[in-house]
Amino acid sequence: MFDLDLSGPVARLTLDRPEARNAIPLGGWRELAVRTREAESAGARFLVVAGSEAAFCAGADLQDFPALQRDPVARADFRAAMREGLDRLAAAAMPTIAAIQGPCYGAGVALALACDLRLAGPGARFAITPAKFGISYPQEDVARLVALVGPGQASRLLLTALPIDGAEAARIGLVEIHAADLRTALDETVAACAAASPASHVALKRAIALAARGRATDAEQDESFDALFGGEDFARRFAALRGGR
Repeated sequence: MFDLDLSGPVARLTLDRPEARNAIPLGGWRELAVRTREAESAGARFLVVAGSEAAFCAGADLQDFPALQRDPVARADFRAAMREGLDRLAAAAMPTIAAIQGPCYGAGVALALACDLRLAGPGARFAITPAKFGISYPQEDVARLVALVGPGQASRLLLTALPIDGAEAARIGLVEIHAADLRTALDETVAACAAASPASHVALKRAIALAARGRATDAEQDESFDALFGGEDFARRFAALRGGR
């Protein structure tokens, strides 16, 4: 389901199920957790999550739904598997970027929400469709959606299930960058992140996560703020800045 390329400093996790528009089957969610851990263990600086030109992700695999309809245990396992994969991605120490082209529907939006940044190409389309099926959306994913776009736009997306294009997704804050040339925008974003400090990224990702949970102060973040000033990375970068480099 997921093809992980670790050939460079930027790990690339590609959804590879074109025959199903990259819909994710039950086992794919735990594979997502495994692949994310592999990227971290390999020391990747960043993780780019992408689909194909035809589709980013059509959501959860509808072929699994009849079993969920019949079996309460399967429902709980499905929900737990999604949580394992998406929470592992959201908790990754390195920056994560979703590069979205084509349909991004249902649980595919949840996959994008678990990343730090979302970039949309000209053909990107978004829809969160559980209401069409008479089901709901996992609470953790609703929380990420509301944190990103606010309760009003979250209500619009969840209650109507209507699709929006990349420009509208950018307008409401569902994606951070909407670009006519997705590859160029992705390369520029990765290059900018690559020029920054990995230690800063770790501290800042934790700070953002705390702020998203309503935490305005944190002792560990205070200690990290102070410690980074005494680190070798800051000394080297500051010296380069003063030297005009």
